[in-house]
Amino acid sequence: MVSKENKIMRKRLISAYVSSILSISLVLLLVGVASLLLVNAGNVSDYFKENMKLSVIFRPDARESEAKDYFDVLEKKEYVRAVEYITVEQGMKEMEDLLGSDFLSVFETAPVPVSLNVSLKAAYVTPEAVEEIMKEISSEKIVDEVVWQKSLIETLNSNLRTISLVLGVFIVLLLFISFVLIGNTVRLNLYSKRFTIHTMRLVGATKAFIRRPFLAGSVFQGVLAAQLATIMLLCALLILKRQFVQLFTIFKLDQLLTVIGIVTAAGVVICLVVTFSVVGRMVTLKKEELYY
Repeated sequence: MVSKENKIMRKRLISAYVSSILSISLVLLLVGVASLLLVNAGNVSDYFKENMKLSVIFRPDARESEAKDYFDVLEKKEYVRAVEYITVEQGMKEMEDLLGSDFLSVFETAPVPVSLNVSLKAAYVTPEAVEEIMKEISSEKIVDEVVWQKSLIETLNSNLRTISLVLGVFIVLLLFISFVLIGNTVRLNLYSKRFTIHTMRLVGATKAFIRRPFLAGSVFQGVLAAQLATIMLLCALLILKRQFVQLFTIFKLDQLLTVIGIVTAAGVVICLVVTFSVVGRMVTLKKEELYY
């Protein structure tokens, strides 16, 4: 009979431990997702900035050889990420798609001159830097006009700052919620061992001695939950990669080591802090308080 009861108790303890690990790993999965967004925030910002273009429109009398020479010059500038050469034919095709062939039929000559689409490096996509670049390009004799959407760049920079702030607040809030949820899980797990803790105290064990095995177990529990959360995160990323290939031109997977480190550290630290606090409180409980 005793053996059967021990088996039932052992199964319950294993079930409670597994449930605890799963609960912590799910919370750490959210921490991992938030961390992935955080470490890639700069990449997302750079992606949007580098996909904004300056349109360099040449004078109607500019020769094609001059335009190509300037293309080569501009391509070597330190602030340039990429330059696209737009011929008259390409420009006409784009305008035809936009306005229709009937609209273009009223022109005797091609209304679209040769132009360049210039993508800047992210560090130079600020209103001040772009203004300086525009002045430099506009000073060229063959350049008729440089077009850029100033309001769009200002809005982009403003929105990116707002998104970064909101993301930062979200990360802090998520860590707080994670601490509370993991804390409750660890607290329930330790509560089942309150009589063992009380017995150890009665035989003269110090607080440090009582805490030691529980702290060691919490480290193992945090690492195990973090590894499980990491596996779930990697599986989710593999599924996303198949469906949204373009997404991984923004997210750098080589930064996953940082994310894994954050998830592991969060799991271990939160489990340690909560275990230290809960065991310390249980050590001070009186006998009659163990039943509530």
